This record gives sequence, C-alpha cells and structure tokens, in this order.
Amino acid sequence: MSSAVLIQWILAHLNYWVVLLFMAVESSFIPFPSEVIVPPAAWKSMSDPSMVLPLVVVFATLGADIGALVNYYLSRWLGRPLVYRFANSRFGHLCLIDEEAVRKAETYFVRHGATATLIGRFVPAVRQLISIPAGLSGMPIGRFLLYTTIGAAGWNTILAAIGWGIYRFTDLKTVDDVVTLATTYSHELGYCILAIVALAVFFVYLKSRRRKSGSSDEMD
Repeated sequence: MSSAVLIQWILAHLNYWVVLLFMAVESSFIPFPSEVIVPPAAWKSMSDPSMVLPLVVVFATLGADIGALVNYYLSRWLGRPLVYRFANSRFGHLCLIDEEAVRKAETYFVRHGATATLIGRFVPAVRQLISIPAGLSGMPIGRFLLYTTIGAAGWNTILAAIGWGIYRFTDLKTVDDVVTLATTYSHELGYCILAIVALAVFFVYLKSRRRKSGSSDEMD
C-alpha cells in the first residue's frame, strides 16, 4: 500500500481510535506526519457529532505517549551500540532514521537535560526521536512520561487549534485541503510557541536571580 493510499484511508475513517493508533505510529521510530491526523480530526469534530475537539487532543496525546514509550524502552533495552547500528541499517533508513538524526536528538537531550523531552516535542526532526536519548540515559520513567505528556499535549493542542481555525475561518471543506494548510503552518506555530516558552523561562530565571540577590544584600 502506498503512502498516498494509506493517508486517504486514514482521512476517510477518522475516529478516536484511528487518531490514537497513528499518533502512536508518528511518535515511534516509524515516520508519519502528525499533521495528517490531528488537524483533520479536529476539523471533523466541528461538524461530526461522533467526535468532540477535547477528546481528539486526549486520544492524540495518549497515542503519542504509547509511541514514545516504545522508543524509550527499546532504547533502554538495546543500548547505544544497537540503536546506532539500527540507525545505520537499511531498515533504519527506510524509517527515515540515520546516525546523524539520532546523534542530533541525543545532543539536544544532553544540552537541554530532562526537559528536552518536553520542549523537543515542538522541534521538527527531533520530536519523534527525543525519546531515544531519554531511554539511553535511563531517565526515570515517571519524569519521562510526565514531560512527554505535557509536550505532546501542547503540540497536539496547536494542531487541533489549526484544524478548528480552518473550519471556522476558511472555506476549505475537504480533509485533503486541511492537511495541506495544516502542514504549511504547523512548524511556524510550533516555533512561535517554543519561543514564548523560552522567554517565559528566561524571565522566571531573571526574577529568581534578582530575588536571591536581594536576599543576599539584606543579609549583608
């Protein structure tokens, strides 16, 4: 089955379970764009009583958690040598994974620490693979699942908002058009949200530094 036929089948059979299944696939090592799933499902929920928008986000996030856990445990059990061997294998390349992609995700994880599993969900080319270095490092499963859920929920909310906005503010009335428009703008919105989060963290950091500096001055 070609990817075009598969996508057409998904768009024709959208429901919560299809959303959960293919978001699990998208979040694992198998490449599949989340823009094909969440925005059309959100768009459909605006006119189809069988689906509601909040549950689209819930099921998409549950699917993302499942796929992330697959990557996490496989990486933890296999270890770095086998993970990189897979990345350099023919099957790994068929999954659009190579050594450079895995190394990029691992570098991102090392640079940003455990929170990389959260903010990495907004970064293209890192989002699907950020669970691998988390598993390789032996990150505690509770913290991993918490950060993954928050990050995935944030990303899925952005995608759902795109689907909602397309329904409310455009004349696009087919799921194929929704996929095209959602793919065009999802990355830009993701980077905007990431920049806002980074600024908020920076201001909180500055405020805490000033508070500590004030306390030190009072003690002197």
